[in-house]
Amino acid sequence: MFRYKLTLAYDGTHYAGWQVQATGQAIQPLVQKSLTTILRHPTDLTGAGRTDAGVHALGQTAHFDTPISCDLHRLRFALNALLPKEIQILDIQSVPSDFHARYSAQSKIYHYHLQLDPVADPFTRFYRYHVLGACDLVRMQQAIPHLLGTHDFTSFANKAFRGSASRDPIRTLARIDLIQETGGVHFEFEADGFLYKMIRNLVGTLLDIGAKTIAPDEIPLILAAKDRRSAGICAPPHGLCLVQVRYGKSSINQENAKSPPSLPQDRGWGELTQGAQPFDAALATHESYLQSR
Repeated sequence: MFRYKLTLAYDGTHYAGWQVQATGQAIQPLVQKSLTTILRHPTDLTGAGRTDAGVHALGQTAHFDTPISCDLHRLRFALNALLPKEIQILDIQSVPSDFHARYSAQSKIYHYHLQLDPVADPFTRFYRYHVLGACDLVRMQQAIPHLLGTHDFTSFANKAFRGSASRDPIRTLARIDLIQETGGVHFEFEADGFLYKMIRNLVGTLLDIGAKTIAPDEIPLILAAKDRRSAGICAPPHGLCLVQVRYGKSSINQENAKSPPSLPQDRGWGELTQGAQPFDAALATHESYLQSR
């Protein structure tokens, strides 16, 4: 049995999130269906984490198992040929059998983009939240140090008494960077994990601080309250993007993974791989595009 790690990007605008849903089209089942078509056996896909409806990804990761040895370049090309253009596989790696897309992750990095110009940019309207009204960046920056470190983030979690928040609401927020870009700013969040809608609630609270409805030094009181009602608004999903999931080198050490030969020739998917971008190049292209707007 071989295990493979996918890195994929998607525009979540018209999707019901990553995970399989009872209603609405999610991203995970589309990738699973494409894998099943190519590999010719039912294939389960395990993601690093779920993203909500309307949230985007530049570096979502997932793993799957198959008894078939795969040519990784051909498999990537075949998957991208089958998937909608809003969902594309950036990279496929052979990984050890004990690698787990979720549990082997050391940290996750999300960006949240804010459009601060008076007039919204029509070309980024699906990827930036257009903020109307006051937005004091200095006040927002003053609040950030209160959020860093290890805390109980119950006050920033929706459905705090269900799922991971009910089992363990403690998270370590390693950094929040507020970075200016053309037409606005974006937040960069890195943590060992995030609770349900935690980032959107953090952004909404920071926006309330920028609008002077919450004081920067109220953050410790909000954390201590352990009550979602004590924090600010929930920012909309379209400004949020999962940029990268970080793993230790040992968890994806290629020397410990099996190096497979090609897919059987009768699969018929060909060997066309030109034009596919590796993850780093795709990320750089996306960031350059946002900076140019």
